[in-house]
Order: sequence, then structure tokens, then C-alpha cells
Amino acid sequence: MEKSSGMSRLELFPDTARVNAASHLEIGGCDTTALAAQFGTPLYVFDQATLRAQARDALRVLRAQWDDALLLYATKAYWAPFLARLYRELALGLDVTSEAEMAIAQNAGFDPTTIYVHGNNKTSAELGAALAMGITHFVVDNLDDAPRLAALGAELAPSRRLRLLIRLSPNIDAHTHRYMTTGVADSKFGLGIADGMAERAARQIGAYANLDLVGLHFHIGSQVFDTDALREALHAVLDTAQAWRDTFGFTLRELNIGGGWGVAYNDSQRTLDVESFLQNTARLLREGLRARGLNENLKLIAEPGRGLIARAGVALYRVGAVKEIPAVRTYLAVDGGMGDNVRPALYNAAYQAFLANRFDENNAREYAIAGRYCEQGDVLIERAALPETRVGDLLAIPVAGAYQLPMASNYNLIPRPAVVLVNEKRARLVRRRETLEDILACDLD
Repeated sequence: MEKSSGMSRLELFPDTARVNAASHLEIGGCDTTALAAQFGTPLYVFDQATLRAQARDALRVLRAQWDDALLLYATKAYWAPFLARLYRELALGLDVTSEAEMAIAQNAGFDPTTIYVHGNNKTSAELGAALAMGITHFVVDNLDDAPRLAALGAELAPSRRLRLLIRLSPNIDAHTHRYMTTGVADSKFGLGIADGMAERAARQIGAYANLDLVGLHFHIGSQVFDTDALREALHAVLDTAQAWRDTFGFTLRELNIGGGWGVAYNDSQRTLDVESFLQNTARLLREGLRARGLNENLKLIAEPGRGLIARAGVALYRVGAVKEIPAVRTYLAVDGGMGDNVRPALYNAAYQAFLANRFDENNAREYAIAGRYCEQGDVLIERAALPETRVGDLLAIPVAGAYQLPMASNYNLIPRPAVVLVNEKRARLVRRRETLEDILACDLD
């Protein structure tokens, strides 16, 4: 197998990734083999410089295209106190779903008026926590949200008028994995335009004095590369705003265009060009608003998750066994798997692996990277081109920053991994590895 150039081999990794004289992968000036020795494996490594650069770049591009713009980080991608402090410093807002996500934001000092509460089944406890925190914006996802918000708002925040957006389902296919497609008619998310459910919600909100319908939201899926689908969704939403204006006087003051921007997980993919996408979106939005006679001074909101964080994270695993099945394939068994990264099993996500301790060596063989969990489907990578790999080698899988740790589990009662943040040759433990005591703490005899 041919050896890729040094530059191309690092393209999927964080900005600070390099290969040192010992042929070890470095991130943030830290040798990954030393990190694995100090903190153990599996280990998730986040690069602070990449986190900061990607957020700043996305915010700069969005603000360059629209005067009144707000960039929300979708906390479901991965959320932790160290991230909260960084993103608050960079003046990002948040898309949150749970009470715990809100608590981390509150502890970090986020302005509650820049936090938007999402979810297809918001509990009264979560809504109550949001109101107590001073959050004002809520995204309506069903016909039960508004009555519950009106009642809780009257009880817990009687002097506050809550600002609502309706999540629309424009019935447009994002052409991604079916579990990531959220804008079609048959989806648990959003309210349909064609079936009149969204309009029912809008009229319902208008019946409550303490609720104010300020805008519309759409999110057609995750890992979206099809900008045609995004453009179709935008037109459908603007058509809805125009129809509601004409029938019951609705004014579109906020428009949330969602996120889901596609990210490359291997060298056969290409990350969505966010600058070009936002430039085109802003142009189409201005044209669409003007053509329909709609308010052109609205607030434009975008809510990427993985687009800000995926490439900033790298997962490190230790090879524990090599199993060669003659005339079939050879498995490398690592000390992690679907317990810390369920995406390959859930979405057929295709990752790429590298040897962190012998990064410059030529790829010589093809392996299947198997996890340690008791499921046949626990295979992180079906076909990985690597140098001749031995027990004890250190495997690095890039683009590991999003939707891996948030969906981690204790399957087989295995502790979840540690997380370190690296920056300028320093590594800081930001989440310790779970212990057996942690796992058993909630069980009662």
C-alpha cells in the first residue's frame, strides 16, 4: 500500500497536529504516546487551539454576512465545563436540551438570553429550570409546548414574556443517513407545514398573552453536504412566513437555519465549505425576504455542533489483540469501541485510523478495528489501512470530538474514558476516567 504524504495524513487531525522526530503523533505540542502512558487508554484528546479557531472562524463568517447574527453551539455534540468557559469567552450562544446542559452553562456565566431550549419532549422540570435561570427563548416542537410554557411562565416568571420559535418540518430530504434526517414528514422533530400543524401551533401561541412568536426554526438533518436541500428548506420556510403574515399578521423577527454542516471523517470525504455556504445562504435569504416583502432586519441564527468541535478531538486506543482469520481478514482488537463511540454501529459512520506511535510508516496491511464490547457489530472501522500492527501499538482515530462521548455508555459495565485538553505543550485532565465505584454508585442492594 502506498504511503500518503505527511500533510495529507494530518488533514483530519487538529490544527496543531505534527509528527515528531520519534515518528510519534503530537497534538498541542504533546506527544500522544506520552499522554497515553500518563492518562491511560482509551483517551480523548481535545486541542484548545482548534476549538478556539473553529468557533472564531464560524462566528466571523456569520457576522460578515449578516448584521444581527447569533452563533449557537449545539451542546448535544459534546458539553463540558471547559468547553462552556471557552465558548462563553468567545461570545457564542447555546442550543440546549436538558437541565444538566443548562446547569453547565449557568455555572460558566452564560447570558441566559442567548440560550435557546430545544427538544421534542421538554419536561416541566426542564422548563422550570430554564425559567428559573432567566432563559427567554424556547423552540416549539409540538402542540403541547405552548400551553405548558404559558402556564409555567405565568407561575414562575409572571413579569416575563417568553420568546418562541416554531420548529418547522419542511418535508425535505437531507440525503444523509436516515437516522440523521430530521426535516421529512415522518420525523419525531418539528411541526409539518403541509399538514397545517405548524400553523395550528402559531395560532395557539397567539392565544397566550405571555407568549410571543418571534421566529421560525428548521434543521433538516446532520452530516448534510447537500446544499440544494438546505436551499429548498429555506424557501419553504420563507413561503410559510409570507403565508402567515398574510393570514394572521405574523412578523418574522428571528430565523434559525439550524446546523448539521457536514464534516469529513476520512480522506474520501470533504468538509462543507462553511464560508461559501453562509455567503450563499445570506444572499438567498436577502433575495427571498425582499421578494416576499418580509422583514429584512431579522436576527439570523445558526447552530452548528460537530462543525465547531469534531476535528478538535482525537481518540487514542491501545491494541490488545491481533486475530488473523485466514482468507477472511485480520482483526485488531482495541480497548475501546462502541462504549465510547457508537456511531459506526448506529450510523455506519466511516472513520480512518493511524498508528500514533509509528505515524510515518508505510501502510502495509488492511485490518478491521474491533472494539472490546460483546457485540458483533462493535467494529469501529471495517477496513483500515495501517502499517504492520502489533499488540501494544497506539491507535489514533481523528475527528472524534462530536457525538462520541455524549453517547458513551457503560455497556459490559466498562468505565467511560478520560478526557484531556492540550494547549502549548501542556495537557490538563478535564474529565477523569470513571471508576467501578462511579458505575455502581446508583445501584441499591
